[in-house]
Amino acid sequence: MAILDNNNTFKRRSNTYRLVIMNDDTYDEVVAFRLSRNSVYVGVSILFILLVGLTIALIAFTPLKYYIPGYGSKESQTELQLLKIRTDSLEQTIHFKEQYLEGLKKVLTEGNPQQLDTIPLQLPESKTSND
Repeated sequence: MAILDNNNTFKRRSNTYRLVIMNDDTYDEVVAFRLSRNSVYVGVSILFILLVGLTIALIAFTPLKYYIPGYGSKESQTELQLLKIRTDSLEQTIHFKEQYLEGLKKVLTEGNPQQLDTIPLQLPESKTSND
């Protein structure tokens, strides 16, 4: 197994290469670049950082952010809170009305109604004086 020499690695990074783009029909040199591995690494890194930054800026400063799940405007979040509260109160009202109707059904359909206290009260007559 070959041991990598640090000096050799740094030398390879700093070696310059020539990238030539030629016209296939006329063999004319269109563009020529002098590149090293370091310049390619730096160029690709800068390109990656720029693309990530532009993507973040595009999402943060345009209406595209509203398409992200869970993100919304402050107004829509407050409206959602109000709708949740209303829904809960309506569900509770419906539940109470259902309980009331169930109680009425029990009273109307039971064959043996409960004995209620039906003893008439003897109230003393009030004395009225017309003097």
